[in-house]
Amino acid sequence: VQLQASGGGLVQAGGSLRLSCAASGRTFSRYAMTWFRQAPGKEREFVAGISWSGGSTYYADSVKGRFTISRDNAKNTVYLQMDSLKPEDTAVYYCAAGAYSGGVIYTYPIRYTYWGQGTQVTVSS
Repeated sequence: VQLQASGGGLVQAGGSLRLSCAASGRTFSRYAMTWFRQAPGKEREFVAGISWSGGSTYYADSVKGRFTISRDNAKNTVYLQMDSLKPEDTAVYYCAAGAYSGGVIYTYPIRYTYWGQGTQVTVSS
């Protein structure tokens, strides 16, 4: 699976952005999909995840209620809608895929085999 993230940019605090992650390959629907982010000088952290069917989602406490993850298996794409953005959301955002069935969503980067190249999100105060 090859992943291509897009949609990042510069936005003022309180604004919104929608990230997309397009996947190649015919088995996209078999993968749990997640978004991680990494700010300068910090470790990569889990943001949100969605199960292969889309039936289960999971969010980091820091984004719960503000971000929404979704997927369209017909388009091989996962989305991250980010609302009410804060300066502390500034980071490079990465999508990742893991071949986990059922409702499994892991929050550790080591659990994911395939990664997109990252897209920069900058939130100004």
